Amino acid sequence: MIEKHYVGLDVSARSVNLCVIDGDGRVAHERKMSVDPEAIAAHLHGLELNLGRIGLEAGMLSQHLYAGLAAAGLPVICVETRHMKAALAAQLNKTDRHDARGIAQMMRVGLFKPVHVKTPTSQRLRTVLTARQLLRNKLQDVENEIRGLIRNFGYHLGKVTARDFEPRVRELLTESDLDIVADPLLTVRRALRQEFARLDDVLVRLARDDAISRRLMTVPGVGPVVALTFRATVDVPARFSRSRTVGAHFGLTPRKHQSGEVDRTGRISKWGDAMMRSALYEAAQVLLTRVKRWSALKAWAAQVSRRRGHKKAIVALARRIGVILHRMWVDGTEFNWGTPPVTTAVN
Repeated sequence: MIEKHYVGLDVSARSVNLCVIDGDGRVAHERKMSVDPEAIAAHLHGLELNLGRIGLEAGMLSQHLYAGLAAAGLPVICVETRHMKAALAAQLNKTDRHDARGIAQMMRVGLFKPVHVKTPTSQRLRTVLTARQLLRNKLQDVENEIRGLIRNFGYHLGKVTARDFEPRVRELLTESDLDIVADPLLTVRRALRQEFARLDDVLVRLARDDAISRRLMTVPGVGPVVALTFRATVDVPARFSRSRTVGAHFGLTPRKHQSGEVDRTGRISKWGDAMMRSALYEAAQVLLTRVKRWSALKAWAAQVSRRRGHKKAIVALARRIGVILHRMWVDGTEFNWGTPPVTTAVN
C-alpha cells in the first residue's frame, strides 16, 4: 500500500508556501510558489505522491485556489479560519513556512473543520449583493455627514423621505454660504442613489427569474434581497443535514458555557455570515411590525414578544425564518400561512 502524504498551503497576497509531510509527520517537500492554482496543481502532480488531503485556510484567495486545485482532481480542503488560528497558535515561531507545516499536520491528523466553498453562481450573486450593501452604507454615511455639518450652524433637517432630502437641504441653506460644501456632497449622494437603484433593479430581475427565490419570497417579510442573500449564502442546501442547524450556522442561537457547576446561556453567538444574519433580522422586523395578514408564524412571534420582549422575539423569529426557508428549499414547498383561530361570539 502506497503511503499517503499531506499538504499544507499557507497563502498570502503574492505567494504560497507549500509543505508536504508523510504519514509520520516528517517533512518530505517544501516550496515557495506564486499564487497560481495551475502551477501549484502541476507541481503537486509532478511529485508523484499519493496525496491524502491538501489544506488551505479560508481567506481572500481561497476560493480561487480551491476551484483551480479541485478542477485538477486534487483532494483540496478549505479550513475554517478560527480553527486554523487556534491550531497554529501553539507554534513557538510564527512564519509562513511554519504555518504551512502546521496546516499539513492538521491534514494528517484530521484536526480541522472544513468550510463550504461557494459555487461560481453563488459567488457572482454574492458580489452583486456586497456591492449593493457597500453603496447603501456609503449613501447613509454621506447623508449623516450632511446632517451633521448643517446642524453645526443651527439647521435641523428632521425626518424626510429619500426623495425630499436634497430639496429640503437646499431650502434650509438658501440664505447661507454653505453651498460650497453642500453642493459636492449632494452631487455624490445623487450619484450613489442612482447606482444603488440600478443594483436594486438588477436584484429584482434576478429574483424574478429564479424559481427558488420566487418560492422563498412567499414567506411574509422576505423580499428579493433576503431571498437572494439566502440563496447565495446557503448555496447547497444539502450541506445542512437538518434545517434547525441553519439558525446556529448564522449565529442566531445563544452561546453556551458549561463546565462543572457552571452552566450559563448567553446572548446569540453572532458567528457565521453577518450579511445573512442582518437580512433575516430585517425580514423578522418586517413580518412582526408591518405585515398585516395573519399567519401562524407571526402569531407565534407575537406570543414570544409578550413573554420575552420585542427584541428577543425578533431574534427568535429571524432564526425560525431561516429554518423555514431552508425547509421550503429542500422540500420544494411554499409558505404555509396556517389557519386562523376561530373566535366564538359572546352573547
